[in-house]
Amino acid sequence: MLYETVTRDSVHHLVHEFYAIVLKDDVLGPYFTNSLGSDLENGKWHEHLHTLDDFWLLMMIGKPGYKGDPFPPHAFLGPIYKETFEQWLKLFKETTTKYFIPSIADKFYKKADIIAEQFIENLGLNDDDDDD
Repeated sequence: MLYETVTRDSVHHLVHEFYAIVLKDDVLGPYFTNSLGSDLENGKWHEHLHTLDDFWLLMMIGKPGYKGDPFPPHAFLGPIYKETFEQWLKLFKETTTKYFIPSIADKFYKKADIIAEQFIENLGLNDDDDDD
């Protein structure tokens, strides 16, 4: 059964499922294992997942709780590519579609896409695009 509303519980399920999938992904997994380890139950992951719960609650329903800027932690992950973000978005879309009704899944994805584009821009990963 798909979630019809965005709540702490539904976001928590989404975030945990998504990162369980990410850890198994050949492209994305190494970034997260290098930073946070391979066990979603460890302290670093617990803190990260709680932060992401708060982040998505703020993004989706304006619920206060997330403090900070999501970009800086991503600036020092090592070599990261536009394709890395594309893979993240692909898996995120698949996971949101699995957990939420289409209208809500689409809202999640649109917000994630905007954030990914900002990260790509901030990291200078569009420099190879020919805009001339």
